[in-house]
Amino acid sequence: MSNPDKLIVVERRGAVGVIRLNRPDKLNAWTVAMRSDIMAAMKAFETDADVRAVVLTGTGERAFCAGQDLGEAHGFNADDSEVWIRGWGVFYTVLRSFPKPLVMALNGIAAGSAFQACLMGDVRVAHAGVRMGQPEINSGIASITGPWIMNLMLGMSRTIELTLTGRLMDADEAHRLGLVHHIVPQHEVLERAVEIADELGMKPPVALRLDKARFREMSEPSFLETIEAAVRAHRKSYDSNEPQRMVEAFYKARGGALPAADVNA
Repeated sequence: MSNPDKLIVVERRGAVGVIRLNRPDKLNAWTVAMRSDIMAAMKAFETDADVRAVVLTGTGERAFCAGQDLGEAHGFNADDSEVWIRGWGVFYTVLRSFPKPLVMALNGIAAGSAFQACLMGDVRVAHAGVRMGQPEINSGIASITGPWIMNLMLGMSRTIELTLTGRLMDADEAHRLGLVHHIVPQHEVLERAVEIADELGMKPPVALRLDKARFREMSEPSFLETIEAAVRAHRKSYDSNEPQRMVEAFYKARGGALPAADVNA
């Protein structure tokens, strides 16, 4: 069961560790503190010899994660944005460098930074109601890391279309494009993800670890360049005050409530 006092819930299912984002009232939008907790949990599972694989999922039925909680970015300036982006670089590095199988159980929307993060897992399980994509442009936020990983997986043409429209794909489209590997009934998402993680965890561990390390090496130079490009782009973006104006517009339109995340859900 979910504990509302915790940003994440961590459990074991046999040899599989499960990390559950736990802000369902905010569509599991993540904050710096939540990402810190996730990284700590992943480090603990990495060093636990009894855990052979990990599943990352969300609490509730509406969202895996709706992206960054924009309330946390309220009032950012250019200097703040650089610290913010470098923090994302650390978080994504933890996901990319995790040496054990990492399965994403998508129990709802996965947008913006959450879309990027789920693409850094090894296998993705979803249900028909899942939507995913890169809607940052709708909030006046430059999208740099998302296009990097989409281009690796989809090619430039589809990456441009998804980035500039900010639209969310449904599960069928994401499956056709290869971004989602398995579509199952909603109530079976976590069960199937744990089953897949358990199967992967039974693979020869040295070979699996070396394969994953090589996958990371293949894209590491472009990943590091992308983080630097994101720092530059966000400094220019926040210097222009466009993201700040967009957040304030949402704030006023919603009667003083800051948007929960970087998606208009």
